[in-house]
Amino acid sequence: MATRKREVTERAVEGKEPLEGIDQAEAMLQELVELLEPTLNPPQEGPGRRRVLPALCLWAGVLVGVLRGYPSQTQIWRLLCVHGLWSYGRFDVKDGALRKRLKQGGTEALRRFFEQITQLLAVRLAPYAETLAPFAAAVAAIDLTTLDGVVRKLAILRDVKAGERVLLPGKLAVRFDLRLQQIQKLKHVADPDQNEKVCAREMVEGLPRGSLILIDLGYFAFEFFDWLTNQGQFWISRLREKTSYDIVHVHYTRGTTLDALVWLGTHRADRARHLVRLVQFRHQGKLFRYITNVRDPKLLPLHEIPRLYARRWDIEMLFKLAKRELKLHLLWSGTLDVVLQQVWAVLTISQILQALRKEIAGKAGVDVFDVSMPLMVQMLPQFAVRGVDPIAAFVERGRFGGMIRPSRRNQIQAPRIAPGRLQEPPPDLAMERKPRYAKRKCGSRKN
Repeated sequence: MATRKREVTERAVEGKEPLEGIDQAEAMLQELVELLEPTLNPPQEGPGRRRVLPALCLWAGVLVGVLRGYPSQTQIWRLLCVHGLWSYGRFDVKDGALRKRLKQGGTEALRRFFEQITQLLAVRLAPYAETLAPFAAAVAAIDLTTLDGVVRKLAILRDVKAGERVLLPGKLAVRFDLRLQQIQKLKHVADPDQNEKVCAREMVEGLPRGSLILIDLGYFAFEFFDWLTNQGQFWISRLREKTSYDIVHVHYTRGTTLDALVWLGTHRADRARHLVRLVQFRHQGKLFRYITNVRDPKLLPLHEIPRLYARRWDIEMLFKLAKRELKLHLLWSGTLDVVLQQVWAVLTISQILQALRKEIAGKAGVDVFDVSMPLMVQMLPQFAVRGVDPIAAFVERGRFGGMIRPSRRNQIQAPRIAPGRLQEPPPDLAMERKPRYAKRKCGSRKN
């Protein structure tokens, strides 16, 4: 790590390299690459000449290219074969040969590296885990994002009009750990028109029983809600407009504020199995409504529900980091495997950046969103060039320099209800009934 800092300092002083990328992140990346070398550098099997460019350096070059914001595969080739990567030296490989290696290399190595680095960072971040919903075993959000269109460089795509769906390389389904600010699970969805519900259960699988999942309206379905409850998972969703329900017990009501147990679906064709909780209140003239299967208002008070659900936005900030800061919108290739290599690399780097911000926030004793990600990207290398520990310097001078400042995220204020004002439900209240699901089409257009 010290060698890497010295190399960056020397290049910056000599004017050979601008201060771009995050030195601290690249130092951490180098450390992790070397630690997990067998993952990125499997032994070459079978006869034939040994490769000039080892797999370790090829995939490390892709990761560094993402971190430094390289716009093309050519820049990665120049890094490996003209400038040299870290202490590995330069490799005599032509540009076309590197492109061929990437095209044939698949995604398995980068996928395994992503999973292993996620495990290592989870251990490192454990002391800084946020206390969200203490009753839950874990707190996660799930969502999909559409990948940006590929550039029409391939001959097969040159006659395709800009904006056509065929140019979209699909979607990414993501499960995000809100306590650690880390991606937990990732799946590529080939069909850019596929509905969120198709892979919803797959994204939830693997969570410990008793986890809390924050669900966007794209996943709103009685059958999915019932499945989560049957699996022993907690969930929170907004109430979709025009959803019918019957109130069977009121915990609390005053004006437009309501905390009640309801049956979702009053029509015979679409009825949920499990009794759920509906809360509503008015804030700044707008009526907010949420539903959850955490039926005990003492376990999850009304005022905590909008605060928790607002954290679903964390996953949108992850997508913003990947597409804006790490330039996932600038795809290097029209070949799907190379696109997915870039995706895995971008999300690996985002794990490292999210971990750095989480560590800074933990050491500074502030909310993670009080640490500006764009300013962190900009400022950390400037601390590193002076030979100062960037994280320590950021913690020490971050408030003075405005890099650590109160977050401007909107806060929805909900009424606080004293436990003594809540009405207990009758002990014989039915919690289940016979369901009937409308079976609306919610998959791809093929379904």
